[in-house]
This record gives sequence, C-alpha cells and structure tokens, in this order.
Amino acid sequence: MSQSFHFLDDIATADLAFDASGDSLQELFDGATCAVIEAMADPSTVGSTWRKPVERTEEDPAELLFDWLSDLVYWKDAAGVVFSTCRLTITRGDDGSWHLKGELCGESVNGSVQVLRNDVKGVTKHLYRLAQEEGRWTVRVVLDV
Repeated sequence: MSQSFHFLDDIATADLAFDASGDSLQELFDGATCAVIEAMADPSTVGSTWRKPVERTEEDPAELLFDWLSDLVYWKDAAGVVFSTCRLTITRGDDGSWHLKGELCGESVNGSVQVLRNDVKGVTKHLYRLAQEEGRWTVRVVLDV
C-alpha cells in the first residue's frame, strides 16, 4: 500500500490543509480519508460502536472525493461522532462513473477518553485539486476548522 498524506503548515493560515496521494484512486481516497479522520481526533482513542454505511456515485472522481470527505464532516456534526476507522471501496462502472461504497465506524464524542483535535466545519474548494500525473493520484485539500 503506498497511500499517504501529510498536513501542510504554510498553506492556509486559519484552516488546515493536507496533500494526499496514492498509486491508485482507491489509495488516494484511503489517504485523504485518514487525513480527515486524523484531523478530527486520534483514531486509536475512538471506539467503533457507531456505524454508518455510505454510498455515492459521481462521474468526476474529484467531485466524488469532495462529497465523500464532506460526508465525514456531515456525520461528525449530525450524529455527534468522531471516527476510528473507515472501510471503503472505489470502483468504476461500465458507464464510466465512479462508485464509492463505504462504512464509517466511530463513537460519540467523549473528550474524557478521546484525544480530540480539530472541529472540522467543512471541506473547502480553496486550492482543491485532484490530479493523476505519471500514474500517481494526488489531491490538495483545505479544511475549514
């Protein structure tokens, strides 16, 4: 597995930015998902009593990733949870559209046992860019915190 992510200190002064990459679109999604989960809380301190299946389809993989990362923020707020793990699969349909099937796992926010980090309010389009260059997928994401 060669997915990765790293947070960027000098990109967005009041926000949190990261770059993620992978040898496949699946690895890119895995890396970007891990970055958002890590931005919210230390996943090793979060249980998995809450589960939510999520499915999405988009023609553009950049929109699919943006919507997926936005789903993480939505469910954090709507259900009052942070995440420990996420299983997801990215496939391409015969019509060329991209399909995401995932399951978010976490538990209700509890600052006495969880290491909470940032209250991510949203995924922004500021500097958002998903690209495939020389066979490697990359994305830059800025989170509103």
